[in-house]
Amino acid sequence: MTTARTAVALVLVALVTLVAGVIALSTFSVERTLSVGTIGLSVDPGHSGALDLYVPVVDWGARFPVVRLPVRLKAEVRAVNRDAVTRLAEGQTVNVKEVRAEARDGVASYIRELLVVVLLAELAVGALAAFAVRARTGPRLRLTLPTAAGTAIASVVLLIVLLPPRGEVTRPEYYAHGPDIPRALQVIEQATTSSQVLDEELNSQLVGIARLVEAPARRRELGTLPRFTLASDLHNNVLALPALEGAATNGPLLFPGDLTDSGSPLETRIVRRVVHDGHPFVFVTGNHDSDVLMRQLAKAGGIVLTQNGRLLANGKLGPVIADVRGMRVAGYSDPFMRLRANHYRSPGNPDPTVGQQLAFANWLRPLIGRIDVVMVHEPALAAQAIADLRAHPPPHPLVMAVGHTHVPSVDRYRNLTVVNGGTIGAGGPTNLGDNSNLSLARVVYAVEPRFAPLAADIVQIDPADGSATAERRRLDVTP
Repeated sequence: MTTARTAVALVLVALVTLVAGVIALSTFSVERTLSVGTIGLSVDPGHSGALDLYVPVVDWGARFPVVRLPVRLKAEVRAVNRDAVTRLAEGQTVNVKEVRAEARDGVASYIRELLVVVLLAELAVGALAAFAVRARTGPRLRLTLPTAAGTAIASVVLLIVLLPPRGEVTRPEYYAHGPDIPRALQVIEQATTSSQVLDEELNSQLVGIARLVEAPARRRELGTLPRFTLASDLHNNVLALPALEGAATNGPLLFPGDLTDSGSPLETRIVRRVVHDGHPFVFVTGNHDSDVLMRQLAKAGGIVLTQNGRLLANGKLGPVIADVRGMRVAGYSDPFMRLRANHYRSPGNPDPTVGQQLAFANWLRPLIGRIDVVMVHEPALAAQAIADLRAHPPPHPLVMAVGHTHVPSVDRYRNLTVVNGGTIGAGGPTNLGDNSNLSLARVVYAVEPRFAPLAADIVQIDPADGSATAERRRLDVTP
């Protein structure tokens, strides 16, 4: 009994010591003054490990997965030196190496101070706990004090090993708060085009993002390359339409299926305004869409693609390949879509059969080399075609735009890129039964001298608070 009581008391001392360390870790923050401004440094436990660079003034930041401890090492731009702002706004430069060295030294000194604070807090609270649990029949101080001290030292050693950023500061995730998704997209459009530009982008953040704070119009754009928005699986969630409208302005909107839940005339009347969000709007059906929806979208001016040709407003079929802002696009209707003749009932389990997979692969094969983008709702329907294209890569870049899974992704193979925008509607109007974030993709492409996808931006929006994150994937480098 005495041994068990002693063990429980020692575990309690260790836990109290660790709790004191976590509280000190999350509450201790400092400011460091650099030659170009002031940054605040802090640690936020309970997240995936990352170095977080955040600018409250413009409410966006960049996150780099270079911290191995489950905390975010946060650097916030608190103030910008006016002289530095003026120089940057006028196109002049600052000593970037000096600024980075200052920032690195500031982070290092903060970590050293943090380690001392955590150690002292753990030793002090651990000692109090050791005295609190001592008793004649329980553990003596000769056991409880070493337990507290050992726990404190071990936790600090763990911080020394896991907290400092390690590795290359690359592949950032950009994020923005609030419902203004175009802000996150604008950040992505300003993102890196090479490792050198990434270094410059990080430098500009350490300098205080002065061009964003004081002179955003003077910040150099990446260019005027065209881009299209890829969204799917709205599932009749009209509450998400403003987000889609804000993201898809002035460019093609490719929608590979599940615009509705059943494709009924009522749903069709509610969602067909989406046709005006894209310039143009390009659509293939999903397993929750219907033949009636197809006809209504075609009459409203949308480009509705099927494996047999484009559905025209008069109900006839046009060419299989559509010209969309310099892209040659073909699409394949979902074999499980709803039919008016069947009262819009679901045909059952929407898992493609081997025969259906082969039918899609056989349909796509003669189009290879003649198209730039192929749209199909169900990735599993394209499984055989993807396997064939991996074994025998297409002669020119091909983008396959898919949906259905509600999981955004970018998969690259030689001359083949499969992009899934996730779900722009999550679980429907109430987001019930689906914990998915709203998400979409934006693809930057070139048309001269021939079509080539250059980058894919995955944007995710939390439907609870409207916060958005965006991440860029380069497509113009060898996978």
